[in-house]
Formats: sequence, structure tokens, C-alpha cells
Amino acid sequence: MQFADILVEGEISNFKVPPSGHIYFTLKDDFSQIRVVLFKNQARSLRFSPEAGLHVICRGRVSLYEKRGEYQLILEEMEPKGIGALQLAFLQLKERLEREGFFDPSRKRPIPMIPQKVGIITSPTGAVIRDMLKIIERRFENVHLTLYPVRVQGEGAASEIAKGIEYFNQQKEVDVIIVARGGGSLEDLWAFNEEEVARAIFYSQIPIVSAVGHETDYTISDFVADVRAPTPSAAAELVVKDKRDVKNTLQFLEVRLGSEVLQILQEGRTQLSHLNQRLKDPRKRIEEDFLRVDDLSNRFLFLTSWIVKTKREKYLHLNEGLFFRNPNQKVKHLRQSILEVKRRLLQNIKHSIEIWRQKLEGRMGQLDSLSPLSILQRGYSITRKIPSLEILRDSTQVKERDRVEVRLFRGRLVCDVEKSEKP
Repeated sequence: MQFADILVEGEISNFKVPPSGHIYFTLKDDFSQIRVVLFKNQARSLRFSPEAGLHVICRGRVSLYEKRGEYQLILEEMEPKGIGALQLAFLQLKERLEREGFFDPSRKRPIPMIPQKVGIITSPTGAVIRDMLKIIERRFENVHLTLYPVRVQGEGAASEIAKGIEYFNQQKEVDVIIVARGGGSLEDLWAFNEEEVARAIFYSQIPIVSAVGHETDYTISDFVADVRAPTPSAAAELVVKDKRDVKNTLQFLEVRLGSEVLQILQEGRTQLSHLNQRLKDPRKRIEEDFLRVDDLSNRFLFLTSWIVKTKREKYLHLNEGLFFRNPNQKVKHLRQSILEVKRRLLQNIKHSIEIWRQKLEGRMGQLDSLSPLSILQRGYSITRKIPSLEILRDSTQVKERDRVEVRLFRGRLVCDVEKSEKP
């Protein structure tokens, strides 16, 4: 019996993807399990990324792996249970890009207030571009628009959208880019959920407005873009301001700027008048400086003269005291004291040396009496066992034919034991 086309439901476990690109895992439930193989060509068609723990519904055929004698399931299709493949792929990509910082608000840039050139990436034949052109022409007819035509759904659409973003970044001729598409199903909007488009928006150096679908539709491009517009028409109104509003704003700013300039000039005039009152006549200032210099010069001469006079009086007083205190006698007395101290020091040193010599001779006599060499000199010897060099004190420590060393006062003997007698 052959099972050519069957449906099997279960949970993915033991998920593995070797370098070959084929996918191997085990499909299991509470009662049984079966090995599953999804070859590389079929795996490419999956809209989501399989992972362990995911509950799926698989379609394929049963095959026998003869080397292990096991049945396995060769898959053709696989869908997640309880959620569509596209929705799961959307959530998986959104979670991964969020971890990489693609949605970080700190990296989002503001839209230029009055852009001179606007780049639009959308289908050239749909109602979206016609509505946007009408709105922009009505609001500000002088804005320069550049359309980069692309397919907004189907195979190859994501690649064309990404190339459009790269084109505008290479040319650097527009101030802002609008990526737009009308409403549709999740599958219709899928080109704007592709990772290729998300990365092109993320690395764009030009601010990007994402206007895909209706107000309730959300795509990956909406999260990555600098600004999300609920509809393409809203994106046109958001990027291109109404010329009348701009004129009114400019007039208001002009009046406000003129008022602030007048206020600054008035404050400057008041401050200048105040400084003019404080500013003295330069000739009078110079005369005051001359008088001050003369006064300082006189004070300096007086102070210098007083210091010189004081130093001279002090010098005369010291010279007089030195005359009455001749140092020759004091030097002679100090010389005699030094000679006496030198004599006593030499005497003490000789006495100390004699005491230490007597102590040293006594210690050397004691050391000589305790030295083993003095005992050996009297005819005694030291016997050690070879090779351990253990000192022998008892004849039982050796036996016949052992070798011993006999240490004498001068030299040593190496002997063989012929007989050992107990005491």
C-alpha cells in the first residue's frame, strides 16, 4: 500500500537544517511521532520560518528510509495551524527586525517642512498616483515630483521597490521619498512586508514616508519608515504643505521677526546710551593716569630710601658687635676640646677591641673542644653505612658483605664487613 498524498498534523521537534539546505525534523503528538524531510526546493516556497515547538499541518507522501528501516514523511507543503503562513512570517520578521533596532524611534528623521523635490515610488497606472498628483497640485503646484514606477504586488515587486529607494539615494535629487500603494489583502500588500524593502528603507539617507493600504493596514515598511501615513492621499498632504498656509505662516514669521528686530535695536540703543554716559573724556583719563604714575614714583623713591637707611644702620650695629666678639679665642678653645675628645675616643676603642678579642678567643676554645675533628684527632673515627651514609652506633645495623665508610681525622677508609658481632 502506498500513501502518495496525505495530511499530517503535529508539533515540530528536533529541528535541524544542515549545510545542504534540506530541513529535517520530527513531527509528533501525544501518542506518536514520525521523521519528516522537507527538501531545499520545497523549503524555498515557505512563507514562514519553521522552528521547534510550532504546530503545523503538513502535506506529503510516506517513504521508507531503508538504511535505518524507518518510515518518514517527504513534505510538499506545510502551513502553521491556527494562523496563516503570511501572518506568521509577518510576525517573525517584525520581531527579528525589532531586535535589530529597525523600529527604534531615535533613528527616525523629520520630514522637511517645505521640500522642493519629492520622490514617489508606486505603480504608474493605479488610482494612487492620480490622487496624489491632484492633491499635491492643489496644495503647492511648484513642487517638483519624480515618479519611480514599480509593481506594487506580485513576484519581483519587493525587489523593484528596494531598487527605487536605492536609486533616489544614489541620485540625491529629492528631499523626501513617498512609498505608496492602495488597499488590499495581506497577500496583496506582501511586497511591503519583505525584508529586502525593510532594509532598503532602514539604510536610506533620505527621509521616507510609508503610505501603504488603508488606515487599518500595517506593514513592515510602516514600522521602519521615518513617518507612517494612513493612506497615500494623507501622505501627499503630510509631505506637501498648502501654499496658502505656508504664506500665512511666513507672513506671521515676518511680522514677528520685524518686531523682535525692533526690540533688539531698541535695547541696543538704550545700552549704548547708558555706556556713553559712563565713558569719560580720554584726555582727562590720560591726565589722571599721569598723576597716578607720578604719585607711585614718589612713593617708590621714598620707600627705597627708607629701606636702604634701615639696612645700613643694621649693618653698622652688627659690625660693632662682631668687633667686640673676636672669634680667635673661641676657636682656640674648641680646638683643645676636639683634641681631648679624640684622645678619649681612641682609648675607648682600644679597650673595646681588647675585650672583644678575649671573648672571641674564649668562644673559639669552646668551639674547638666541641668540634668532631678534635675528637677524631684523639684517635676516634666515624663509621657510616654505604650508600645511605647512615652513622653506625650498633653492630646490628650492618651485616656481612655490607660496605662502610670510616671517617678519620685525616682521610677516610672504605671497607667491606666480614663479620658482625653483637655486644
